[in-house]
Amino acid sequence: VQLQASGGGLVQAGGSLRLSCAASGTIFSINAMGWYRQAPGKQRELVARITAYGTINYADSVKGRFTISGDNAKNTVYLQMNSLKPEDTAVYYCNADAIALVGDYVRAYWGQGTQVTVSS
Repeated sequence: VQLQASGGGLVQAGGSLRLSCAASGTIFSINAMGWYRQAPGKQRELVARITAYGTINYADSVKGRFTISGDNAKNTVYLQMNSLKPEDTAVYYCNADAIALVGDYVRAYWGQGTQVTVSS
């Protein structure tokens, strides 16, 4: 399973960005996809996650500002980020909990990361 993320960049505070992540390769099923972020000197943290059944979780810090959505047919997840703040600055990583082959276990797969920088 390969994850290709796109959509990061530099934006002023209050602005918006939309991240996309597409899963490809050998995929039997995807249980959930989501976004994590890691700021310099900090641990990686969950931003938002959506399951194949549509259950969604958000970090408290992004509730009301970020929206995660998914397209199961395209194995793609999106993160719409509005009202961005400087503290949202981080490398954002796409994640998928997926089964690559029939009979395999659920494994966590990670994308390469995309930089989001919010200037004040």
